[in-house]
Amino acid sequence: MTARSWLVLTDGYLSARDAKTAHGVIRYSRDEIAAVIDPEYAGRSLAEVMPQLERDAPIVSTVAEGLAHSPTSLLLGVATPGGWLPDHWRAWINEALEAGLEIANGLHRFLRHDRELVKLARASGATLWDVREPPSKIPLFTGRSIGIPKRTVLTVGSDCSVGKMTVALELARAGHNRGFSTEFVATGQTGIMIAGRGIAVDRVVADFVSGAAETLVCETHPSSDVLMVEGQGSLWHPAYAGVTLSLLHGSAPHVMVLCHQAGRSAIEEPPYTAIPPLPEVIARYEDMAATVRPARVACIALNCSRLSAAEAHAAVQETEEQTGLATGDVFAGDSPRLWSALEGALPERRHSSLLSQ
Repeated sequence: MTARSWLVLTDGYLSARDAKTAHGVIRYSRDEIAAVIDPEYAGRSLAEVMPQLERDAPIVSTVAEGLAHSPTSLLLGVATPGGWLPDHWRAWINEALEAGLEIANGLHRFLRHDRELVKLARASGATLWDVREPPSKIPLFTGRSIGIPKRTVLTVGSDCSVGKMTVALELARAGHNRGFSTEFVATGQTGIMIAGRGIAVDRVVADFVSGAAETLVCETHPSSDVLMVEGQGSLWHPAYAGVTLSLLHGSAPHVMVLCHQAGRSAIEEPPYTAIPPLPEVIARYEDMAATVRPARVACIALNCSRLSAAEAHAAVQETEEQTGLATGDVFAGDSPRLWSALEGALPERRHSSLLSQ
């Protein structure tokens, strides 16, 4: 995988939730962050504006200023409503293409469908990377994922945007620090940009989503032992429950980690479906997983980002009492504790030689 040096476009959204793609790549990508384009914060440093991302880079106001820091790729780091491409971004993209930069696009609108951008890219030798575009050939689910000699963990959620990708990444890191060969398996655009590979399952034809998930876990690196699969959506979100269930069946996890936003009692988008008590959420996920392979929820990753320290401590304790499961907030450094609970729930490792017996 070729190393990149990111020029990250956030366009006034650097400190907003809309820039979650930028936030994820900045915090977790192993590649260099050359600079951030954000006129609102230009002249300041990334570490000053967003210290929680634990990276530093200059913040500039134009592509021209960013080019002085030798980037290789322009990342469109804002998730716009509906995935549309703002008109004023075109001038920035054109300038980056003329300089030969790769454009990494996680929006639903594909750049390769834009004749002007394709022409500019060809002229300069630049690449248009539409991250959400799935492979042309994805098989139907066959059950291969049940037989691979690896342990698979899937992050599942009570709702969208509760931290499933972050939890998978943090637990993969915690497992690596404990001596395990962990691998993060990306199923969304931000995760793909971080990992450098994956399939954005929300762009896959419905019948093939479980096949896409199966393909991802079966094509992981031969040396990896524990696979941390990035979950999507929620069984309680009518818009995305189909993708959630297909990931659950296709990846055939041995163990799950439930991700939940502390205090959330209903999904945050229409029709605002009520979220049942967590023991019921856990039971439903375990019931659904058992269709392909029995799997239990090993721990709760509780997102306490909207709470004070005292409130977060109380929420963790209450959740542990309610569910009987180890609970912690990876955003607050609890990943090692959650990994311990996860490790205890993993089955013994199977060796490939056993599969032929």
